[in-house]
Amino acid sequence: MSLQPVILSGGSGTRLWPLSRETYPKQFLPLTSEYTMLQETVRRLEGLDAEHPRHAMGQSAPLVICNDAHRFLVAEQMRIIGVEPAAIVLEPKGRNTAPALTLAALAATRSGEDPVMLVMPADHTIRDEPGFRSAVADAYLLAREGAVVTFGIVPSKPETGYGYLRQGRVYQVEGLVGRAHVLDGFVEKPDAETAQAYLAGGDHLWNSGIFVLKASLWLGLIERFRPDIAQAVSRAFAAATEDGDFLRLDAELFGASPSDSIDYAVMERLCAPGEESETPAVVIPLDVGWSDVGAWSALWEVRQQDAAGNVLDGDAFVHDAHNNLLLANHRMVAAIGVDDLILVETPDAVLVASKESAQDVKTVIQFLQRQQRHEYLHHQRVHRPWGSYESIGQGSRYQVKRLTVKPGESLSLQMHHHRAEHWIVVSGTARVTCGDETFLLTENQSTYIPVGATHRLENPGSIPLELVEVQSGSYLGEDDIVRFEDRYNRGHE
Repeated sequence: MSLQPVILSGGSGTRLWPLSRETYPKQFLPLTSEYTMLQETVRRLEGLDAEHPRHAMGQSAPLVICNDAHRFLVAEQMRIIGVEPAAIVLEPKGRNTAPALTLAALAATRSGEDPVMLVMPADHTIRDEPGFRSAVADAYLLAREGAVVTFGIVPSKPETGYGYLRQGRVYQVEGLVGRAHVLDGFVEKPDAETAQAYLAGGDHLWNSGIFVLKASLWLGLIERFRPDIAQAVSRAFAAATEDGDFLRLDAELFGASPSDSIDYAVMERLCAPGEESETPAVVIPLDVGWSDVGAWSALWEVRQQDAAGNVLDGDAFVHDAHNNLLLANHRMVAAIGVDDLILVETPDAVLVASKESAQDVKTVIQFLQRQQRHEYLHHQRVHRPWGSYESIGQGSRYQVKRLTVKPGESLSLQMHHHRAEHWIVVSGTARVTCGDETFLLTENQSTYIPVGATHRLENPGSIPLELVEVQSGSYLGEDDIVRFEDRYNRGHE
């Protein structure tokens, strides 16, 4: 029976604004290493079979469930680390983790197999990866025998921002390396006094949101406890279509599914008092340096600190300052005589906050949304499947952008009703289609695309194409694009 990693990558990551944006959430950012959190989640399982050959898990390629808008980010980040996912299933709209896991179970069983699923959020960090893999091997052994397994994080402080799990008697199974307990129940986020009691008592663990169970078992449980979710998701999955690397769901059918979490939909009901079930719910205590990096203060905790407790990233300087987090992404940042401060600088926004107020970043997002400003939605540099563009200047009736087109990639064949464009090649080679003409441009050459002209930009070379685009006209919005041909199937957007 194989082990099927399932990565849930549907989060919006607004609590780490301004580094994380709605179109580029935290799982796609390299917050704790050179790899992004999504990449770290995949790489964390490397060596699992070699370290635990007694279980003969036969690990499969990961199955990713993600937001439709993030599909190209997922595919590109998997390509960079040399991983070809078993599938990338696209959610047309967020419906929380219970429908997402149902999609994963349907995808995992569509070939007739019934793997053990290892369900992981894409935005967690774990310091002791061998310890995590050992716990996964134990969980696989339990799940193979029919248990639903979750990991409970051994608390290091009286945290009020996490839900808790209550562990009961020891769950005895031959062959386990670590401990397992009967899962006695879930506890909502406590107040400070209750959290301190949980820490002192030793019977409560942080809820990690990581699960291990058979795919068929989950499908049976969701049908038992939430048949409305099971039926709606099954209908949407049955109508899904292949779109290149992606499995695309029918938006209307999937939207009919209620939104609910794995915990509320199934797990709390499974281990509720008086619930008769042949399915054991088991928790494995995990002490591996786990964090969900749910706020800037949490990132400060997991990053390496200097002798004064400061975490500095980028062009940052401190003097007579202690326990600060300074991230400089674009400009030089200096902090003098301050303690317990968060300072995050990006090209279009700067956040300054005390660590105590780290959870209040959401108030900034709410303000930006009310004002209909773009800073909550995307960065100044916007990623596209063909590369990226960055606004470097704008004024009345004009805008200047820097475009980077990856080797072998192409923008869509398109036209604009309201703007003309001038393209100047900085480096690389551009193949330009304008009307009936197709021609090459190299460094320092330029061309003009009139209003209403059908055009396309391609990079036929082996190095990135860099160019400056000057737009001029009465309207410069990104929605002034009429696509005629697009290799990325974005005609519906």
